Amino acid sequence: MNINEQLKTIKDYYSPKIIGEVNDVFIKLVKIQGNKVPWHHHKNEDELFYVLKGSLVFEIENQEPFTMKKGDLFIVKKGINHKVSSKKECHLMLIENKSALHTGNVISEITKSINNQK
Repeated sequence: MNINEQLKTIKDYYSPKIIGEVNDVFIKLVKIQGNKVPWHHHKNEDELFYVLKGSLVFEIENQEPFTMKKGDLFIVKKGINHKVSSKKECHLMLIENKSALHTGNVISEITKSINNQK
């Protein structure tokens, strides 16, 4: 599989696409632009972010925001309240437990069911 070819099939921002499974985790690709991801956490799951293109502003509750750029990786531990945004188009790979909802404990306009991520 070619990640760039998979990214071309994603037309909408904030719409993760499952591209594979490894044991009990999904590998997802997503494009974001703007600030629609709500503050949220994952009660029982860690979440891995890997920036493929662009830059990502990462906010963690009670900490200063930081910017990730192409090639950067960050793991959010379970229970940590966080949100992400990007001024320009940003492409991400996410690795999440199959049980994780991509907007965690919050249902918002961008929340997609697992079936809508395939």
